[in-house]
This record gives sequence, C-alpha cells and structure tokens, in this order.
Amino acid sequence: MRVSEERPILDAMNARPEQRTDGTDGRDGGDRKDPVDAIAEQWAGVRPDLDTTAMEVFGRVHRLSRAMGDRVEKAYARYGIARGEFDVLATLRRAGEPYTLSPRQLSGTLMLTTGGMTGRLDKLERAGLLRRSPDPHDRRGLQVTLTEQGLAVVDQAVGAGLAVQTEALAALPPDRARQLTGLLRELLLATERSQP
Repeated sequence: MRVSEERPILDAMNARPEQRTDGTDGRDGGDRKDPVDAIAEQWAGVRPDLDTTAMEVFGRVHRLSRAMGDRVEKAYARYGIARGEFDVLATLRRAGEPYTLSPRQLSGTLMLTTGGMTGRLDKLERAGLLRRSPDPHDRRGLQVTLTEQGLAVVDQAVGAGLAVQTEALAALPPDRARQLTGLLRELLLATERSQP
C-alpha cells in the first residue's frame, strides 16, 4: 500500500472520538474493550483535556509485542533455543550460504554489545549449532558459521514461530492485516528518522 493510500486511514485513526471521519467511535471491535481502553477511559475521567491516542497506539503495540514474544519464545523452546539465540541463528541463515558472518557484523545487526554477543555465541557453539573459526581475510578476526544442525534448527524454529504469529494475525482479514503492516511501517520509519 502506498503512503498516499494510507493517509486517509491515519487521519481517521488520529481523530479524537468525537471527530472520527469513519462514523465510528474508533473501536473496530464494536462494544468490545481491551485493557488499553480502560486506561484511556480512566485518563479521560481525571484529565479530559488529554488526547490519549498515542498512548493507546503504543500501549497496544507494547502489549502485543510482549504477548507475541512470549508465544514465540515457547515455539522456539521446542528446539532448545531462546529468542536471543534464535536471532543469532536467523541472522546467519538470512546471510545466505555459507551462512557466515563476523561477530562484529552479528553484534551490529542485533544491536548487542560484544559481551552480550559472546555469551550467545558460547552457548550456541556448545550446543553444536554454530562454530567459530579464524577469519582467513583477517588474522586477528573470527568468523561465525552455522553448522548443519544449526541450519536445521533455525529452519524448523522460524516455521514454528511464524505459525504462531500467523495464527494470531488471522484475527484480522487479509486486507486489514496488509493495511496494518503499511501503517506500522510508516510509523516505524518516521519514529526512527526522528531519533537524535
């Protein structure tokens, strides 16, 4: 979906309830309310001057992230890995054959400190899911490579995690799921651009 197509959607979402452009109260679930609605209503009772739209959006994003993170973590656990370890394996997998990156490249992609990355690599290497070896292009450097076992584990785990996410997203019709993807992308890009 192009940005020009999303603008009316954003305008409708950002309007205060009494100003909604789509004729609704802003709750696509009809009379159903979630915990974020309760918080917004409490604020409206004590501070009616506040527009809590941003709080409602980011509160829901946070709650969804936490709930889905827990579900995906359980899916990965069946393969003997936690989410942080999956992220390392998945980064190597996405790099393509020969599934090799330097620890620095992994740290940069995953936004981890060197110490944090070393701990994950140690655990994954002990489990036989990756191996570290000297970098043939840099005598002082190392390279990290998925093993065959690591490749098998990450391919199974990504399918399991995606199945959990797809099941949750099935609560929305496909066109609304695509619409949500576009809106979240637009918001994420704008937020990341505005960081100091």
